[in-house]
Amino acid sequence: QVQLVESGGRLVQAGGSLRLSCVLSGRTFDSYAMGWFRQAPGKEREFVASFTFSGDSTYYPDSVRGRFTISKDNAKNTAYLQMNSLKSEDTAVYYCNARETGSGMDYWGKGTLVIVSS
Repeated sequence: QVQLVESGGRLVQAGGSLRLSCVLSGRTFDSYAMGWFRQAPGKEREFVASFTFSGDSTYYPDSVRGRFTISKDNAKNTAYLQMNSLKSEDTAVYYCNARETGSGMDYWGKGTLVIVSS
């Protein structure tokens, strides 16, 4: 059973930085493409960042490209999301996602709340 646990969310001022962490347990880390999504109040969940299945490329939407960086430490089974130049519109619950290679099955964490004050 795959489990994902996010941490690092908190209140931060606009322009500040924050790093979120996601620990995967229960399976081999390198069997998954790791990613981050977010959901703001009253809005649908949206894609924020991810690795490809090979792990050697990353994807970002225009809204965060150049400000957010996804990374991972295979030895620690942990993915990270470094967020810089935060804006009030980045306020959301951030969810870690693990997509299983082969099956394409998605696993989700419970989320961590980021609030950016302007």
